[in-house]
Amino acid sequence: MTQVEIQKNKEEYINTFKSIIKREGSEELLNYLVSSDFFVAPASTKFHSAFEGGLCFHSLNVYKRFKKNLIKEYGENYANHISEESVAIISLLHDICKVDSYKVDYRNVKVDGEWTRQPYFAFNDQLPYGHGEKSVYMISGFMRLSREEAMAINWHMGGFDARVLGGSHSISTAFYSYPTSVLFHISDIEATYLDETCPK
Repeated sequence: MTQVEIQKNKEEYINTFKSIIKREGSEELLNYLVSSDFFVAPASTKFHSAFEGGLCFHSLNVYKRFKKNLIKEYGENYANHISEESVAIISLLHDICKVDSYKVDYRNVKVDGEWTRQPYFAFNDQLPYGHGEKSVYMISGFMRLSREEAMAINWHMGGFDARVLGGSHSISTAFYSYPTSVLFHISDIEATYLDETCPK
């Protein structure tokens, strides 16, 4: 991703955030993101959008997918089920748990028979609070979330969530109780596997 593309995505993210999210504390949260590495961080170390600017790119892709899925499920009047502000909050903030967690490191890689020093993204989580639950925790330090918003963000990893892999069945209750959480998980999966790339 070029620096021009990174800047364009940053501007789109900030403009979308400011125009839709008006909740008390949202301005401080956006200022925090701007002062962090959110707009230059990758979305993963080696999977989807594992490049500079990938985290913001992924968040925008998920936002667009979520809106499409809400329209598909509820029609153009989906705001009768979930507000535009909630859609933006859930989508744009679901992965802030990744802020300041990726560091550029170096390793030796053999290229054409010669060892060369190559950069790569290493994951260094200074706040090991989980994934979706960590995003909820971080957001809540700035502004209040509705129950629906918190559930969608908390369980956005679906069956890939470490708690589910460990045997927890709470996700089933959450999905039955908050159907928009199901649509959001699907949106995250679609953005990850259909809209983004995994380096070979």
